[in-house]
Amino acid sequence: MMPMTQRPRADRNSRSRRTTRRRFLGVTAATAAAAVPWIVPSSVLGRDGQTPPSEKITLGVLGVGDQGTADMNAFLQIPDVRVVAICDVNQRNIAAARRTIAQAYGNDEVKIYSDFRELNADPTIDAVQMSLPEHWHSIPSIDALMHGKHAYYEKPMAMSFEESRRVRQAVRNRGVVFQFGTQQRSDMRFRWASELALNGRLGKLQQIDVSVPGGRNKPVFPEQPVPAWIDWDRWIGPAPTTPFHEEKLIRGNHEYMSNFALGMIVCWGVHHLDIAQWGNGIDLTGPHTIEGTGQFPQPGGAFDTILNWDVRFEFERGAPVRFVNDGTPGFEHGVKFSGETGWVHVNRERIVASSDELLQDPQNQVGTMAVKLPVSDHHHRNFIEAIRSQTRPICDIETAVRSDTLCLLALIAVKTGRKLTWDPQTERFVNDNDANAMLQPRPCRGDWIIPDPA
Repeated sequence: MMPMTQRPRADRNSRSRRTTRRRFLGVTAATAAAAVPWIVPSSVLGRDGQTPPSEKITLGVLGVGDQGTADMNAFLQIPDVRVVAICDVNQRNIAAARRTIAQAYGNDEVKIYSDFRELNADPTIDAVQMSLPEHWHSIPSIDALMHGKHAYYEKPMAMSFEESRRVRQAVRNRGVVFQFGTQQRSDMRFRWASELALNGRLGKLQQIDVSVPGGRNKPVFPEQPVPAWIDWDRWIGPAPTTPFHEEKLIRGNHEYMSNFALGMIVCWGVHHLDIAQWGNGIDLTGPHTIEGTGQFPQPGGAFDTILNWDVRFEFERGAPVRFVNDGTPGFEHGVKFSGETGWVHVNRERIVASSDELLQDPQNQVGTMAVKLPVSDHHHRNFIEAIRSQTRPICDIETAVRSDTLCLLALIAVKTGRKLTWDPQTERFVNDNDANAMLQPRPCRGDWIIPDPA
């Protein structure tokens, strides 16, 4: 396995070459149209409201498993995006992705990579979609960001806070657009609930309850021979060595295995904790104290991430948050904002409130709520629009790291078994070396390293 190395940052010359290429394609299309207009489709020139190829955002996809294909499908439907490259170490995923691309574009003409470094170094690619297993989130993404690529980044941020910090630093250094895959910010129901809380429609906010799926148990997977269609060593990458079994490739399995993920407290938790942050008005800060309890599976099974938990966050400003797993008595899956005079509960299926009056005017158009949150009704398109306008998307890197950090702090609090004090400014635990050590990444296997853009 080749060691992970940092490539030089893309400079102005590389961006100029990209601009020149696009200008050349545009001129070539116009020249051809003048010579033989009857054989040039109007889409080439951007007529009929279509974006000409030379002006499309070119997208490379890192990981085309179930989540990667779902995200890619969303981008395939956006007219001013062109998926030009895909990368995966699973040939079955590659074959399925090519079929999906062919259905959308009429052909499967797309570059195929098995090494993310080659895709990231491709100067014709503007942005990447990162939808890899959790243990692979930071290394390829930092590499892509350091090449100047915009990034649509599937949650969670990483396996440790330090990795998240490095991703954030890479985004800041390069000034690229970053969209976190917490798509609930592009759902009207979650925005509505958050605006009710922020505008005092519930009275003074007293508490926010967050409930997400907990962990699971499963018997150990017996070792299987590694098939020819998967590069298992590359799939494991920086994670500890583990025997192959096809079931480990399934997202619904490897997200419960600590070699590859941190469990539902992070994988699911980040979605609803992100909304709690939004409605609490504290996107750019964090808690002051964290304490909680939880249980892990008995040794010997396939799954070893946390099963259940009950964690409380206290903030210097903002309502406290209680974070539990589904099935905890008195809690329902979703986010519940409770104030002195009312409450609202929201999840992906419905929004309910303590009174019908609260659920009038969901679009907040009649002036009943002065605080209006940014509006997005399509998470992937919001990312593309931010690239076009060079503005912040609905869930940018600063928001992403703060929301993701809550999950990590909850897990550390359970593991330490004591009340922890957190400094949101320095992003360190106060007077707790053991807890601070848990913010660091685990050692990488082999020659893999986590790039540090600082």
